[in-house]
Amino acid sequence: MTDYDSVSSQKILSVTALNRMAREVLQNSFPLFWIAGEISNFTRAASGHWYFSLKDDKAQVRCVMFKGRNSYVDFMPREGDQVEARATVTVYEARGDFQLTVEFIQQAGLGDLFEAFEKLKLKLQQEGLFDADLKQAIPEYAKTIGIVTSPDAAALHDVLTTLKRRNPNTAIIIYPTPVQGKGAADKIAAAIQLAQQRQEVDTLLICRGGGSMEDLWQFNEEVVARAIAACNIPTISGVGHETDFTICDFVADVRAATPTAAAELACADSTHIKRTLINLTQHLNRQVTLRLNQEAQKLDYLSRRLISPSQKLTVQMDHTKALSQRIHFAMQQQLKRHQQYYTQLKSSLEQLSPTAVLSRGYAIVSKDNKTITNSEQLATGDQLQVQFHIGEIEAEVVKKD
Repeated sequence: MTDYDSVSSQKILSVTALNRMAREVLQNSFPLFWIAGEISNFTRAASGHWYFSLKDDKAQVRCVMFKGRNSYVDFMPREGDQVEARATVTVYEARGDFQLTVEFIQQAGLGDLFEAFEKLKLKLQQEGLFDADLKQAIPEYAKTIGIVTSPDAAALHDVLTTLKRRNPNTAIIIYPTPVQGKGAADKIAAAIQLAQQRQEVDTLLICRGGGSMEDLWQFNEEVVARAIAACNIPTISGVGHETDFTICDFVADVRAATPTAAAELACADSTHIKRTLINLTQHLNRQVTLRLNQEAQKLDYLSRRLISPSQKLTVQMDHTKALSQRIHFAMQQQLKRHQQYYTQLKSSLEQLSPTAVLSRGYAIVSKDNKTITNSEQLATGDQLQVQFHIGEIEAEVVKKD
């Protein structure tokens, strides 16, 4: 058999079929997995898709992340970024290129950072550091505002500009501290503690501009959280952008979306204050005018009722004389009633008096100073005392029926 006959007896694949078979084998052999590497040759196409390579010190692989997936990524990859990607292995059939289709991407180490963030957040929450009843109200009209941030930070310029625009009369004290780098968390905590010790501000802003999770990580450290919790000065957290959340945000009395927003919350707008004062002044003037008019009317009314002292004295004397006559008459009537009552009582008493009864011929018989009312109380020979209306005698029982 010739070589041609051997070849003709086998199935001959097209390039398209080969690439499709290779894609199916790779996709079935490599389920969704994580891969780490450095971003290289990053391109954002007009379609919105991302094309780049992931490489290490010995190899690289092409990657694609379609628009429907990369729209959920909260950062824009750059050359040299160390990232972690969740992807599947595939083949771009039209060119036969081996590549990865990326479903999710994050900066390297973020998985560990997220885990540490959630762990500390849960710990502090269970301790009650986030409780709403611990939150202090932010003073509406702060005289002095403190700022904990880096003197070189762009966020400080934004905060100062906002404070000056809203109320240039507000005093400002800056507690300088690094907000990024090794040991920055301890220095941020120390700045907060310094403000607490001095007690020279009404409100304390803790500020830092936006950045990656690693950039903002100092505000996720436990030492900073506990310094804020121990501070009795009302605190506003203005760290990062609107979508950024740190442990500092949860512990502070108020969370602001940005440093500029924190400045707006801390400082009342002088224009609004002036407008309020004008409205209050106008209201007060109206109330004073109304009160004066009411009192003037009251004075007019009282003046019409006013009489001279001599007239008032005459009226009082007439009233006193009439009252005296009424009292005298009442006393006479009361005395007459008491005399009549006394006479009645005397008559009743006289009628019931034992002396009156004796005067009608009755006598009182007693034995041993005890009145005898029944003959059964006596025996022959008993000595008796007999009292008459006038005088008394002693007698002896000589016979008893």
